Amino acid sequence: MTSATPTRIDRRFAELKSAGRPGLVTFVMGGDPDFETSRQVLLGLPKAGADVIEIGMPFSDPMADGPAIQAAGIRALAGGQTMKKTLQLVRDFRAQHANTPIVLMGYYNPIYVFPVDAFLDEAKAAGVDGLIIVDCPPEADDELCLPAVQRGLNFIRLAAPTTDAKRLPAVLANTSGFVYYVSITGITGTATPDPDLVRTQVAAIKRSTHLPVAVGFGVKTPAQAKAMGQGADAVVVGSALVATIEKSLTKDGKATDATVPAVLGLVRELGNALRGV
Repeated sequence: MTSATPTRIDRRFAELKSAGRPGLVTFVMGGDPDFETSRQVLLGLPKAGADVIEIGMPFSDPMADGPAIQAAGIRALAGGQTMKKTLQLVRDFRAQHANTPIVLMGYYNPIYVFPVDAFLDEAKAAGVDGLIIVDCPPEADDELCLPAVQRGLNFIRLAAPTTDAKRLPAVLANTSGFVYYVSITGITGTATPDPDLVRTQVAAIKRSTHLPVAVGFGVKTPAQAKAMGQGADAVVVGSALVATIEKSLTKDGKATDATVPAVLGLVRELGNALRGV
C-alpha cells in the first residue's frame, strides 16, 4: 500500500535511494531516563546521522522487547513518562527538525485507552509520520491501521523469518512507508543476525513489494550495521542505543553528563559505517 500523498518517510527513502546508500533508523525510548535527557537525545539524532527516528511509547508489558528495551521502558515509566509527554517530545523535535521522519513504536494498549481517534489526531498534529504497533495484526486493521492511514500516517508492519509466502500478502496489504524485517526469531537485542540469510530473506520480500525494507532486531555494532545495510534499504538500531544510555547512568538510574554524548557518539559511528566512512 502506498500513500496518496508522499510522507516524510516516503521522501526520506527516495533521498536514500538517490544517494545510493542504506539509511540509519534509530530507536530510543521516549522519556528514558527522564523527559529532558530524552529530549536532548532526540534533538541531536539527525546531526549525529539518524535518517529516521523511532520513539518508543513506554508500556508495562512489552512482550516483543528484550531486556535492554524493557529496562528503558521501566525507567521511563518510573520517571513519569506518559503518552502525552511522548507526543510533547515529538512536538519539541518537530519545532527544530522539519524533515526527519518520526515513527512511534510500541503496543496497542496505551493507544486504545487514550483512545484511538484522539491519539491519531494528536499524533498527526504533533508531527508523527508513522506507527509501528507490534501487537496489531492485519486481521485487526480496522482498529488502528486503516484509521491511521486515512489521516496520512504510515502504518509500518513487521515481517519475520517465520512469515511465509502464504502470510506475506496479508502483512503487506495495508503497510506503507517501509517494511520492518525482524532479522531474528525472538525478542529484540538477544541474538546476532546472519547477514547472508537476512539478504536472502529481504530479497524475497522485495519481490512482493515496492516498499523499502529496513532490517532490525540484533544489530548492535557499526560493522553489523554495514553488513546488514548491503542487502536492505535501512538498518534499525535500538537495543544498542538504549543499552548505551543505561551504561551512562548513575547507580540510581539518573542521567549524567555522559548520557547524551554517549548515545549520539554511537549513532555517529553507525551512520558513518552506513555511509561508507
